[in-house]
Amino acid sequence: MNILVINAGSSSLKYQLFNMKDESVCAKGRVERIGMETAILIHEPAGKAEVHEVSEILEHTTAIRKVLEKLVHPVEGVLASIKEIDAVGHRVVHGGESFKSSVLVDANVKQEIKRLFDLAPLHNPAHMLGIMAVDANMPGVPQAVVFDTAFHQTMPAPAYLYPVPMALYRKHKVRRYGFHGTSHKYVSERAATFLGRPLEELKLVTCHIGNGASCAAVQGGQSVDTSMGMTPLEGLMMGTRSGDLDPAIVPYVMGKEDLTLGEVSSMLNKHSGLQAISGISSDMREIVEALESGDKNAQLAFNMYEYRLRKYIGAYAAAMNGVDAIVFTAGVGENSELLRKTICEGLTFLGVEFDEAANRTGRGLDRRISKVGSRVEVLVIPTNEEWMIARDTYALVIGNRA
Repeated sequence: MNILVINAGSSSLKYQLFNMKDESVCAKGRVERIGMETAILIHEPAGKAEVHEVSEILEHTTAIRKVLEKLVHPVEGVLASIKEIDAVGHRVVHGGESFKSSVLVDANVKQEIKRLFDLAPLHNPAHMLGIMAVDANMPGVPQAVVFDTAFHQTMPAPAYLYPVPMALYRKHKVRRYGFHGTSHKYVSERAATFLGRPLEELKLVTCHIGNGASCAAVQGGQSVDTSMGMTPLEGLMMGTRSGDLDPAIVPYVMGKEDLTLGEVSSMLNKHSGLQAISGISSDMREIVEALESGDKNAQLAFNMYEYRLRKYIGAYAAAMNGVDAIVFTAGVGENSELLRKTICEGLTFLGVEFDEAANRTGRGLDRRISKVGSRVEVLVIPTNEEWMIARDTYALVIGNRA
């Protein structure tokens, strides 16, 4: 069975085609600048040369059609026919309280995703465009949706409720939802396999650290707390997002700077974090390069970033009354040796014994960066959200046929 996985953004679309027989990636790529005459399609067929194509792609239906044309192209493609695609799996950021697991798409699911637009106005509408584009190009092909929030629906009420009037929860569903759930679930399962222990027995702190970043407390394979909240703005300091801050800052700054709600939201989401403090970049690689050259603002940005992440790890160890392993994943978590080193050296009170040599080797592989005998294991596990989406889609389609 071949599964096409799609992650649709407002002006972009990423895809991977999986052969579920051997779980191999047959092709992957992305479409950028959707809505423009100079949109770019980058297609990477397995075992063949990468293809770059610039053309007018004004909406997602055309983007999907262009992707399908590449997948069946006689030279650049990997399939003989579109009919060889058995199902399509979509990433959807927000499932609210409606979706506790992945589901097959039907009219009711589409309606509910639309109802949740207010909770994820930058993401869910774009995901719906992807679903509708597949409907237009591949009518009748089963589609599944995998929600970033679903894994965190196991959080208990003390973790997901905010201490505000309960009417806000009852009327408007104001609560913590959490995100990156597909990644947190994947690395939790991989950590258990790596450690050779049942997932049900483990207490894990999983750290998905990319341009967007979140931590999760995973106990017995279930999320019991996570750092992102009702939106992806809460929690850790990120590339351009502020993370946690005193909520009174918002009306205070609005008054002092005469800002609108939209402007202050843009400030906190797009002009804060590493970018704001360093004045250089939202990219951790550039921050590290600058601090190694003696840039004081870059050093401050790194210190703030690391400190806040380390605090969350400690908090989640307390929330679970212990921790067996800490897992780093995603772009920064997998690649920043300095960040992992600095954090681990500040967690000796938990029983972390850091292995500096292991931290420098094995990039791209599941690996241990704590010393043998460390009371708390520290792992680096590359995430694979696309494979998780393909796996869930496959299971739903097969289950529906049974």
